[in-house]
Amino acid sequence: MPIHSDMTRILIVDDEEFVRWPLKRRLEKEGFEVFEAGNCRQGMSVLVQQEIHLAVLDLKLPDGDGVSLLGDIRKKFPDLPVIMMTAFGSVETAVEALKLGAFDYIAKPCNLEELILLVNKALEMTSLREEVKNLRSKVSGRPGFETVVGSSPRLRHVIDQAKIVSETDSTNVLILGESGTGKNLLAEAIHNRGPRAGKPFITVTCTAMPGELIESELFGHEKGAFTDAKTAKKGLCEVADGGTLFLDEIGDIPLSLQAKLLGFLENHTFRRIGGTRDLKVDVRIIAATNKNLKQEVRAKNFREDLFYRLNVSSIEMPPLRDRADDIPLLVMRFIGDLNLKLRKNIKGVSEQALNAMMRYPWPGNIRELKNMLERSIIFARGEELGRRDFPLDLFFGPEEGDEEPVMILPPEGIDFEKLERSLVKQALERTGGNQAKAGRLLNFTRDQMRYRVKQFGLTAADTEN
Repeated sequence: MPIHSDMTRILIVDDEEFVRWPLKRRLEKEGFEVFEAGNCRQGMSVLVQQEIHLAVLDLKLPDGDGVSLLGDIRKKFPDLPVIMMTAFGSVETAVEALKLGAFDYIAKPCNLEELILLVNKALEMTSLREEVKNLRSKVSGRPGFETVVGSSPRLRHVIDQAKIVSETDSTNVLILGESGTGKNLLAEAIHNRGPRAGKPFITVTCTAMPGELIESELFGHEKGAFTDAKTAKKGLCEVADGGTLFLDEIGDIPLSLQAKLLGFLENHTFRRIGGTRDLKVDVRIIAATNKNLKQEVRAKNFREDLFYRLNVSSIEMPPLRDRADDIPLLVMRFIGDLNLKLRKNIKGVSEQALNAMMRYPWPGNIRELKNMLERSIIFARGEELGRRDFPLDLFFGPEEGDEEPVMILPPEGIDFEKLERSLVKQALERTGGNQAKAGRLLNFTRDQMRYRVKQFGLTAADTEN
């Protein structure tokens, strides 16, 4: 049985359409989604724009050869399995491809059944490798990508990017995103998944201290460097030697320290405060911020050269409101963790409460969700969290000044789910069934709107005027 999922995507790179067509047709029959390219340039373009799980490359291409393309793929997508095709019977070239990391090769014209076997073996190997890495993380007690909970398309894209950069040893990584989106978890997972796993992962929170203290924490000081420096002290850059230095909220680091930090990033050497000799360390830099650093550069609050030095590989964590489909998974994960922490036995949340969570904008993101659940579990009056266990903001939105409520709750109460279904149906009717436009009328994201259409079982016939 094939181990692939319905979302498994395969890229075929061959300049002959009559070669690609039967391969594409046979792979699609197996349930794969297939992309095509006729040369090296087109192949790399597809790989950059799409989430590809396996590539099939011809050895001879118009603008290069498959071995060169394989080398480029190994640099950018180290975990991507690649099968080479050759019509020239060149064992030497095939062996060279295997040395570069190809999974296997197959002679042209391809035996389609043999190709399917190779594809499934390659995907199975990739799946097993992933499981081994996850098991190693669990056995070592070091959190991996399983801590970044969710399966929405936007989060899957983030995880795919993070896995790619985790395989590199020294590339600087900049993680962007609002407060509370889990940037620190992603940074630690990148470290634990990469070659520096097991080495120090040191966090410096750039908002926690004034500039002079941050400099001392980062680079250390010599005895007598200032009034209270009674002994020499190593900085966190030295402590992190061999591992990763995570600069959290780098956008808040004072301008006075940015030049020194830039010098450190360029050559990984520094001097302790009061020191006279340069020290060199081997560290990887991961930085994170909730600020728009390009705007900070324009406002002269952040050095442009430092921004470009940090922004070698950037990953943006989406806000929770843009991945509402992940909320049920997060809720169950947090309930399990909080039950252990608080010695409770909460089984879950009511459908009404979960619907409200899917609709709520979560300005504080995942951190706000976890804190709200913790408060609710502490004061819960049953084994299922319901409407009475959550603040009214969750159901009716945050209050703004002394404005009147949007609607008055009747004395007899309302059927909230029926009201919500009616509003969703009306929005769809008004927009001719366009879910994106209907979502904007209700202040829903696309994922939130899609979830409700599916939840309420609405069809095209339901939205006709």
